[in-house]
Amino acid sequence: MQDEDIVEAIEDAGFEAEILPDSTVSQPKSQKTLSGQFRIGGMTCAACVNSVEGILEKLPGVKRAVVALATSLGEVEYDPSAISKDEIVQAIEDAGFDAALLQSSEQDKVLLGVTGLHTEGDVDVLHDILKKIEGLRQFGVHFGNSEVEIVFDPEVVGLRQIVDTIEMESNDRLKAHVQNPYLRAASNDAQEASKTLHLLRSSLLLSIPVFFIRMVCPHIPLISSFLGMHLGPFRIGDLLKWILVSMVQFVVGKRFYVAAYRALRHGSTNMDVLVVIGTTASYVYSVCALLYGAFTGFHPPIYFETSAMIITFVLFGKYLEVLAKGKTSDAIKKLVELAPATALLLLKDKEGKYSGEKEIDASLVQPGDALKVLPGSKVPADGVVIWGTSHVNESMVTGESVPISKEVSSPVIGGTMNLHGVLHIQATKVGSGTVLSQIISLVETAQMSKAPIQKFADYVASIFVPIVITLSLLTFLAWFLCGWLGAYPNSWSAESSNCFVFSLMFSISVVVIACPCALGLATPTAVMVATGVGANHGVLVKGGDALERAQNVKYVIFDKTGTLTQGKATVTTAKIFSGMDLGDFLTLVASAEASSEHPLAKAILDYAFHFHFFGKLPSAKDSIKKRREKILSQWLLEATDFSALPGKGIQCWINGKKILVGNRALITENGVNIPDEAEHFLVDMELSAKTGILVAYDGGFIGLIGITDPLKREAAVVVQGLKKMGVHPVMVTGDNWRTAQAVAKEVGIDDVRAEIMPAGKADVIRLLQKDGSVVAMVGDGINDSPALAAADVGMAIGAGTDIAIEAADYVLVRNNLEDVITAIDLSRKTFSRIRWNYFFAMAYNVVAIPVAAGVLFPFTGLQMPPWLAGACMAFSSVSVVCSSLLLRRYRKPRLTTVLQITVE
Repeated sequence: MQDEDIVEAIEDAGFEAEILPDSTVSQPKSQKTLSGQFRIGGMTCAACVNSVEGILEKLPGVKRAVVALATSLGEVEYDPSAISKDEIVQAIEDAGFDAALLQSSEQDKVLLGVTGLHTEGDVDVLHDILKKIEGLRQFGVHFGNSEVEIVFDPEVVGLRQIVDTIEMESNDRLKAHVQNPYLRAASNDAQEASKTLHLLRSSLLLSIPVFFIRMVCPHIPLISSFLGMHLGPFRIGDLLKWILVSMVQFVVGKRFYVAAYRALRHGSTNMDVLVVIGTTASYVYSVCALLYGAFTGFHPPIYFETSAMIITFVLFGKYLEVLAKGKTSDAIKKLVELAPATALLLLKDKEGKYSGEKEIDASLVQPGDALKVLPGSKVPADGVVIWGTSHVNESMVTGESVPISKEVSSPVIGGTMNLHGVLHIQATKVGSGTVLSQIISLVETAQMSKAPIQKFADYVASIFVPIVITLSLLTFLAWFLCGWLGAYPNSWSAESSNCFVFSLMFSISVVVIACPCALGLATPTAVMVATGVGANHGVLVKGGDALERAQNVKYVIFDKTGTLTQGKATVTTAKIFSGMDLGDFLTLVASAEASSEHPLAKAILDYAFHFHFFGKLPSAKDSIKKRREKILSQWLLEATDFSALPGKGIQCWINGKKILVGNRALITENGVNIPDEAEHFLVDMELSAKTGILVAYDGGFIGLIGITDPLKREAAVVVQGLKKMGVHPVMVTGDNWRTAQAVAKEVGIDDVRAEIMPAGKADVIRLLQKDGSVVAMVGDGINDSPALAAADVGMAIGAGTDIAIEAADYVLVRNNLEDVITAIDLSRKTFSRIRWNYFFAMAYNVVAIPVAAGVLFPFTGLQMPPWLAGACMAFSSVSVVCSSLLLRRYRKPRLTTVLQITVE
């Protein structure tokens, strides 16, 4: 059918129709991009990371790929319509690394562990049960792991319902539980450590006899004579060494050959390539020398122990590195352990009354569930108290050491500890939506991110191995040619039998001692430890780049309301400049402000209510919203045509007359004259750091209200501390100049920008950035989010809005300004540690390679045997990781120390 036929058919039905050009036809929406986290095993240095990232980014459908060496994780954003997670895993494995999907951004996909899967019959039973569940899109049972991966529609079926159905339909033979991806990652770490330890033990058991045969046995006559006996053309001692070392080289060392082959196949080089070249050269030479001696009778020295000892030391270094790297992610493990394993679900009968309780897996809690929290147990999810009173210790999440009182309608955070009374809570956020999960996610994202300084290490790693191999060949040629030309005495090479072997040992030492691993680990391990330490101190860092920028902060811009001040505005004065009664005046102003969400409006409403009824107006929590609305409707007047004017105030109509409530600009713009007496009173208030709210009604000025917002107790000391650290504090506010300057004077800020609209805050930041200065912004509200995004370093006070937190680079969970100093100090300490790490890694290679090449030999006779070079290489990366681990001892600066105050 042609397009014209369709148009004609529509017109025949009595409607108008036309053919739109193709470009205007709405295209079908492409499938959303998913984010998957993959565990990648077998990476040894930055070159491996670059190789994996390069392979992933070339895959069709992959938008972004970030791989972290320190965590052995990869985060891949991909289009599921173009590529599947299994294809991504396959691509990583083809590159020579182990890979497995840990978790995906698909909220409706989950991995369940199933106990009771013993036979194929049990698997069939599970298949039958799952097929009958409505809303289950697909599932796959992994019998070997006793796991089932399910994809379900959360609008049709809940996860708890699926788990309950499996148990009920199997008559409790099968029990399902949600697999925690973090616990799986921890078990993978343990498996990797165990695997490396097993290889190390095997290598040691085979290498120690080789070492004894070479070093100790020649001094024991009986054993020496036995080992010197011939078995065919070979001596027994040499045969034993050959057999033992072959097992080390090709059985224990197989992993190095496999990894090196896969790296070379993809055009990259890594530490494994260096180990393989060094050990193979030593092994092949020793085999050739052994065969030469067997058939000629002239026995040149053999160096079987060299390759065995190199592999042993490298594995020892790898094992220590795995253990040390495990400690760098301790922060994530501690945060994960905060979440309780189970929850007490309150069951309701048909009439809606609580009829009992049931213990369930905490991961099966759903929004709206009523949960019982016993004294001494952890809160299982974010929620609101619906019954009971208690105190809750929130220090593990917020860092606030004082227990917080909780009563009906109080919010509670999942993972915090209930101390005294029994609480009934209603779950509001579960799973990835909880505060604890978001903190874990932030720390994890930060540990995955790369600091810009790491580009240097990545570049060096990409050219490192080819340079080292070139230096090794040059070392061999230099020593060999010098020996052949007689440039040094024959006595130097006599111990090695000839100048070829003498030169070869120097060459092998150069290959083995060079280590790109230390460079690759210098930045990520320090960033991992620092983000973990920051989380423990209530400072969440969103990435290595944020850490790097914060060390050079020159200006810190503070918003006034809610940041420098407590954000708890209270009315201090209400003065009338007309014949109106004070009660009527307050009712009129409260009626106008009742529709506003501004903190100052709430303060006026509370003050007016207290004046009339001597009580406090309930807050706008859901459970008491109706009660609040009922109270308001009893005494407030009806306001119509309400409109809020950003940066000025509000206007509306009451009793058919226009009322204006706001600042000078609003009143004067509407042609209302402010009496001199009111102007003087207003100026006095502003000079004492109070905000004046002017009120005009029916075209005439009727009065004003004075509001104060107390400063945070630490504000002045923090400002002074920042100055001592060489940082310039600036205050930016929408408030009037007199109030702003009075507040600034109180806290000690000299640079004040007042009467700035929300969008203007970002302009102030750009002005300060013009000379290349790094600017930090500290804010808490929605109106601060443009400025937080524009700043080089955005710091959101944790009690602020979600939008502000989203736009920031740092989240100060505890709502304490002292953490601004902690954030800057932590970044400075971290990058000082990173610089030391780079110094150790670079200095090690700069010093070690010439020593291994024999530069000192002509002057001191110092020669580094290849096995010792292997030991040095193994410990270089361990030393860098241990250096980063020193950051775990970080203590936030005490203000008395920053301000150099002596406490008697």
